[in-house]
Amino acid sequence: MKIVVQRVNEAEVKVEGKIVGKIKKGFLVLLGVTHNDTKEQADYLVKKLCKLRVFTDENDKMNLGLKDIQGELLIVSQFTLYADCSQGNRPSFTEAAKPEQANELYEYFCSECEKNDIHVEKGIFGADMKVSLLNDGPVTIIIEK
Repeated sequence: MKIVVQRVNEAEVKVEGKIVGKIKKGFLVLLGVTHNDTKEQADYLVKKLCKLRVFTDENDKMNLGLKDIQGELLIVSQFTLYADCSQGNRPSFTEAAKPEQANELYEYFCSECEKNDIHVEKGIFGADMKVSLLNDGPVTIIIEK
């Protein structure tokens, strides 16, 4: 399981021209699932994400987490995080989990984040989504388990 975390001032995701998820300050999280991923791996990533301290404090040091700033999460599933570009110019996605497994872990991940008293918005699994964001920094962190 892999997450790409972007610190944002705002972000939103649209499906068919309608906003389905929108946040102000917080993290836009792109979540990729591979075949052998488990809920235990999701738990590890949720804990890391919810405690990640990359917001600046009064001394301009990255020392604050989501709860400290009343931040929000926008979590979007993204199977292309498991693209394999090692052969040719067209990526292979054989390392991405099948949709049923990936969706189950995506929903689990989102619900576990909510249990940390953090507001969570989501994309729509499997949909053609248009994601827009205002990066803050930019700060982008990749965490894999």
